[in-house]
Amino acid sequence: MAGAPLADAPDPYTVRPGEAREPPTTARGRLRHLGPSVVVAGSIVGSGEIILTAGLGAAAGFVLLWWVLLSCWIKSLVQAELARYVIASGDTYLRAMNRLPGKIPLPRGRLSAPVALHLVAFVPGVMALGGILGGAGQALSVLVPALPSTWATGAIAAAVTAVLLTGSYRVLERVMIALVAAFAGATLVCAGWMQFTEFRLGVADLAAGLAFDFPVEVLGLALAVYGYTGVNAGETSAYTYWCVEKGYPSHIGPADAPGWEPRARGWIRVLQADVWLTLAILTCATLPFYVLGAGVLHALELRPQGLQTLSVLSEMFRQTLGPWSRWLFGVGAFCILFSTALSGVAAGSRLFPDYLIELGLLRREELDTRRVFTRWYGALVPLLGFALYLGVQNPVFMVSVGGMTYALLLPLQSGAVLWLQRRHLDPRVRPGGAVRAALWGIFAVQVVLAGLVIRYVVL
Repeated sequence: MAGAPLADAPDPYTVRPGEAREPPTTARGRLRHLGPSVVVAGSIVGSGEIILTAGLGAAAGFVLLWWVLLSCWIKSLVQAELARYVIASGDTYLRAMNRLPGKIPLPRGRLSAPVALHLVAFVPGVMALGGILGGAGQALSVLVPALPSTWATGAIAAAVTAVLLTGSYRVLERVMIALVAAFAGATLVCAGWMQFTEFRLGVADLAAGLAFDFPVEVLGLALAVYGYTGVNAGETSAYTYWCVEKGYPSHIGPADAPGWEPRARGWIRVLQADVWLTLAILTCATLPFYVLGAGVLHALELRPQGLQTLSVLSEMFRQTLGPWSRWLFGVGAFCILFSTALSGVAAGSRLFPDYLIELGLLRREELDTRRVFTRWYGALVPLLGFALYLGVQNPVFMVSVGGMTYALLLPLQSGAVLWLQRRHLDPRVRPGGAVRAALWGIFAVQVVLAGLVIRYVVL
């Protein structure tokens, strides 16, 4: 029956028995249970901001400030509502996506078309990872000019592998907190100091940036920025897994347990606070990069590309703070890009065993085997990304490919949220009409933008 809650058992990875607990009732109590936002922010605020957003500012000036804000804000509601479904239903992200119509028959079951498209997106995603690793390697070369960027990139890929072999969410969370704090502080200081230089943002620049003009000559880069900045499609799916590992679905417990509804509503409020924190972090960290790119690089007619990408981007700091800040930029850029690679691969390592489950190659109950696949994915994929970087060696291009691919997946996610809420989410915890109307609006916008991506690639 349409609208009925799910009848099948929740995934044992998602809802662990004996972990149900009452939700916090105060703002301070909710604050203690936040955390997925910090991990996903390590991926959100990274390559898209330092490479694409700053690059868009360098190409277009301040005129696309409105576009950057749209790219940051339009996806957070989908992030929150998809996570609401996961923690209330007990599904993992891919299990939820495999409930959508349009099944492809397989030898051991059926796969929905959206899950198949996610599989196809794996190669562009790894290419984007290679660009991120290459950017981090170039950042190290900024700090140590005698160190070739390719060697530095290989060392960083090995470091990501070493961290992820632990397979620990808590270790990852602590690393992300340190790296996010490091890069946020560096970029905010630089953007603030820019106001005391010849590159400062004026009232006329701000007015131009909010006038909704769109220079078509930067359409491709702008679409990549939309697809990769803010909470992109990969990070929206990743966020649900960090919510699972934080324990939100387990704290709610099975839907037939006593006291489920108030417990679910309480933990959904915790989730919503965490999403607001994500939005605040990504906005505060994204805007400074665009402002620096538009104020400094555009004025100097510098464009980041190829092996000189990070060297050109370092001019944002050098021109505002002085020659010494090249070191500050190198450290901050390394922190940004390393954290992006680390959290991005870690998220993919959670998704990979789910693909095997939906393909009928692994049973949900085999939690130990799932953990083995998680560790091996984290060990091997950074090396694959490094190999792709050696072949291309252009971080802007590589990350742009990933950005456009994620732009195509965004309407699939917003459409999936609308379908799942109507057909499978327990009616007791469905959102109100205003949220649903907003989701329909976001879905319509994302369909149009996905069409623009397809047209741009084809033409």
